[in-house]
Amino acid sequence: MKKRETNHAAVRVGILGCGTIGAGVARHLLAQRHALAHHLGCPLELARVADIDLAGARREGLPAALLTTCADEVLRDPRIDIVVELIGGTTAAKHCVMDAMRRGKHVVTANKALLAKDGLRLHTLAQAHGVDLFYEASVGGGIPIIKALREGFVANRIDSVFGIVNGTCNYILTRMTAAGLEFGQALKEAMAQGYAEADPTLDIEGHDARHKIGILASIAFGQWIPQPRIYVQGITGVTALDIQCANELGYVIKFLAIAKAENGGLHARVHPTLLPAHSMLANVNGVFNAIEVNGAPIGTTLFYGRGAGRDATSSAVIADIIDVARNVGLRSHKRLPAFAFAARPRPLKPMAEVCTKYYLRCTTVDRPGVIAAISRELGSRNIGLTSVLLHETARGARSTILFMTHRARECDMQAALAAINRLPVVKAKTVMIRVEPSDE
Repeated sequence: MKKRETNHAAVRVGILGCGTIGAGVARHLLAQRHALAHHLGCPLELARVADIDLAGARREGLPAALLTTCADEVLRDPRIDIVVELIGGTTAAKHCVMDAMRRGKHVVTANKALLAKDGLRLHTLAQAHGVDLFYEASVGGGIPIIKALREGFVANRIDSVFGIVNGTCNYILTRMTAAGLEFGQALKEAMAQGYAEADPTLDIEGHDARHKIGILASIAFGQWIPQPRIYVQGITGVTALDIQCANELGYVIKFLAIAKAENGGLHARVHPTLLPAHSMLANVNGVFNAIEVNGAPIGTTLFYGRGAGRDATSSAVIADIIDVARNVGLRSHKRLPAFAFAARPRPLKPMAEVCTKYYLRCTTVDRPGVIAAISRELGSRNIGLTSVLLHETARGARSTILFMTHRARECDMQAALAAINRLPVVKAKTVMIRVEPSDE
């Protein structure tokens, strides 16, 4: 077999940020340089690694000649073609990414917070300077969901993209389901196992998932989705009782990020959700992620894998580096636009206009007429019921009643909840959890 030619000029890479992921990327580029050159048809050279603290880089055994504490040595080096931003945050990282693109350098990043906050501006800048902006590692770890949306589904009209995109929350809910733990107990376990940060707020309050669905929805629908327009509710209010009740009804509670195109508009939301126990997403457990894409003509596809961690994230970063390096080596960096903007952006629906199905758990006095009183409040707002279940509890004079509804508008459900909670027979705030799929 004829050996593949590798006589093109080298493509040079500079890395900003040498923490866990940056060090993993650097080590792989050095260790696999011959194999990567074979795939590319040209050498791929790690030219520089910058971090304000190089202790970790030295522990990883990276060559001292590559290391610097000055980001400008990467940004201003005319030999460097690709800048890999792994600093994190939205301040210094933003400055570095924008400076790199203004200097004509291509950018690979894993920074979901930066993309969610300033993605439109960064894409516009990339287009203006004719450079690539790739960010596969920002969503789903090693799952190639962004590449699939940008390239694999280009012939499709995407109707929805949704799934489990936060491994910390999925681990917590999995343990609550499997072991009957309350939220606080499962969170402590996640922290002990290293699956939750010392401050887990970004994960458990849903902000991480909101960043990710904003990115996915923007690519899927061809228009940037501003973060404030994405409804978010975390998992801190999920209880072991609701997980048990959901199970009795044939459902599992998962933390979903959802984006859909409906009735000429778009909506995006993040919240705990009841899923049928037999569905694929309901059976994605632990720290794993899974993202479902529905479109025409493709139908339904599911992407599953590790959503975080050094190896999975490094794999996605390196895949982007290879893609960009191939474009540089073949002078084809305009093969994919920085972002394919829709000619006519669709309106974004507020959460109040979203239609879905609902699970309600009401704590009431134990006497006749209670179910009828609650049903009247729902019916007066055009909310129909699919089932009612009296859940057995040891609460003496109190009852727990479960209601499953037909599709209804969020604003109608919120009005009904306010009225239900004012009823004299209702003795605690009614729990409401949305149900998917909502179109059955």
